[in-house]
Amino acid sequence: MIKQFLALSLIAGLFITSCGQKDQAKTEVEQTEQKEDIIAPFTSDMAETAVIYEVNVRQFSPEGTFAAVTKEIPNIKKLGVKILWLMPIHPIGVEKRKEGLGSYYSIKDYRGVNPEFGTAEDLKALIAEAHKNGIYVVLDWVANHTAWDHPWMKSNPDFYEKDEKGNFVSPYDWTDVVSLEYNNPAMRKAMIGDMRYWLDEFNIDGFRCDMAHMVPTDFWAEAKKDLANGREIFMLGETEEPELLKNGVFDAAYGWELHHIMNDIAKSKKDVSAIDVYMDSIQYKWEKDDFKMLFTSNHDENSWAGTEYERMGDAVETFAALTYALPSVPLIYNGQEEDFNRRLKFFVKDSIDRNPNAKMRGVYEKLGELKVTNEAFNGGKNAASYERLKTSDDKSILAFKRKKNAAEAYFIGNFTKANKEVLVPVSGTFKNFMTGEQVSLDTNNKIALKPWQYYILVQK
Repeated sequence: MIKQFLALSLIAGLFITSCGQKDQAKTEVEQTEQKEDIIAPFTSDMAETAVIYEVNVRQFSPEGTFAAVTKEIPNIKKLGVKILWLMPIHPIGVEKRKEGLGSYYSIKDYRGVNPEFGTAEDLKALIAEAHKNGIYVVLDWVANHTAWDHPWMKSNPDFYEKDEKGNFVSPYDWTDVVSLEYNNPAMRKAMIGDMRYWLDEFNIDGFRCDMAHMVPTDFWAEAKKDLANGREIFMLGETEEPELLKNGVFDAAYGWELHHIMNDIAKSKKDVSAIDVYMDSIQYKWEKDDFKMLFTSNHDENSWAGTEYERMGDAVETFAALTYALPSVPLIYNGQEEDFNRRLKFFVKDSIDRNPNAKMRGVYEKLGELKVTNEAFNGGKNAASYERLKTSDDKSILAFKRKKNAAEAYFIGNFTKANKEVLVPVSGTFKNFMTGEQVSLDTNNKIALKPWQYYILVQK
């Protein structure tokens, strides 16, 4: 009897030990998998080689869901994307809705998820997949106003701005939203709490802040200090106010001025000298470590001003390349890599058309490779230097040198509809990064450029 008991005890002990070892091994595997899925914390250095990709979840796919975006993350990664910007993902207000499904920028609940796009778990899966692929995720944050049926309208009407007659106020002609009152400390605290919720509960990496210049600068400073709390987050402000980038409040601003210059050059309303004036003005308007997000399109431009093909015609690729070649963080708006040439409707379902033979996908993949691999095109707080090179036709030809440490590169572009032959102060043999071809230049020999032709010349 005693022998049987000892035998059973031994078997039980071996079973428990075996189970314990399996559980331990399982835990170690799970921990390893979790580590593989965790992206390194965002730092400002990440922006040096960053490409931003803007996702309009509703129009991104026929499904218009988080899950559909998640499936495409590997393809988005191929574009060299390091920051994924999700347009507002919150429930949309119903009261005073303009039409159809409503505007993404009419927020009904800052902590909610729009059921049109899926569930909170679907969103978390999207973020996890992006992180797994080395991509940071920022949410579009609408701090200036809410929908008319946001709970604060009933629970805290003092959170909202009123006119001299005591009526709530809508900004501009945005009648589907109501302006918030930033003189109310309690409202500020609630807003910051809602922003922190997404950082803590969904592990996002920052915010793109809608109409940032319409919100007091001191609020953003207060929010950044509270939200960072020992961690770095990426803050992109929809603004061209230098004040908002002082003291590290926002990391990057919008390059609207250059965007409009590019549109005008494409339509022959301006010439390259307008870019020179713009680049020269930066040292007087902005601090040394300020940088811009440059773009040929975004959700506003596409829907309201027209596609890049409407505005830039045959110059689309040239200006896209310029947004990568200048000191900047470039933006791709979903669909640009598909050669998509239609204005997306804003308030109703209207999907992007996918194009398996898209020319611009290859262009953006190559430009993304340039941004990631060549230090001469760093574009953040420690951007590579920019030196304008004088040519024999500076109103038509933009030529400049980028340099950082040992890396040097040149951009030469014809920004006209005419064939040009010009002298450029560059000598040597280089690789045309976009084609891989060898290019030899001599300061005494003219270079021939077709309409809108450009070179990105790197060291062999």
